[in-house]
Amino acid sequence: MNDKPIIFGVTGWKNSGKTTMVAALVSEFSARGLKVSTIKHAHHSFDIDHEGTDSWQHRKAGAGEVALVSKNRWALMHELKDEDEPPLSEILNKLSPCDLILIEGFKREGHSKIELIRKEAAKDAPLWPDDNSIKAIISSDSVSQTKLPVFQHNDIGQIANFILKSAKADG
Repeated sequence: MNDKPIIFGVTGWKNSGKTTMVAALVSEFSARGLKVSTIKHAHHSFDIDHEGTDSWQHRKAGAGEVALVSKNRWALMHELKDEDEPPLSEILNKLSPCDLILIEGFKREGHSKIELIRKEAAKDAPLWPDDNSIKAIISSDSVSQTKLPVFQHNDIGQIANFILKSAKADG
């Protein structure tokens, strides 16, 4: 597409369907020939390796970074220890060149995003009324008092078109 990737987020409260939506959008954009990367924010500790593996032993022994490399993929784990969580901008700069970066979570960051709303998952108020970075809403229920576009959860093609159109308008 162009030299600078499109950056667009999918946000919402826990259990709103963010991961399912990001996966569906990655499939859609990939089928259209775009090279897509993703960033997911986790609010808790997580591991991509498990007790007893070589990489786990390296980290537990004190390695600040551990790279796993095979003929199929590579991964780099960085232990923060006493460091603060890095800002989104720092993580964006670590990604390889691509056409599109979909960001899951990071609801307080200023990049353009779509909010997922599910009545059964909504314990908190919607984000869109107080967040100008939210450009559209995905909800199977009616959303009143908004001028934002509202998509159904299964409108993947239309949502993808909106993201591309919105990115073009932004710059």
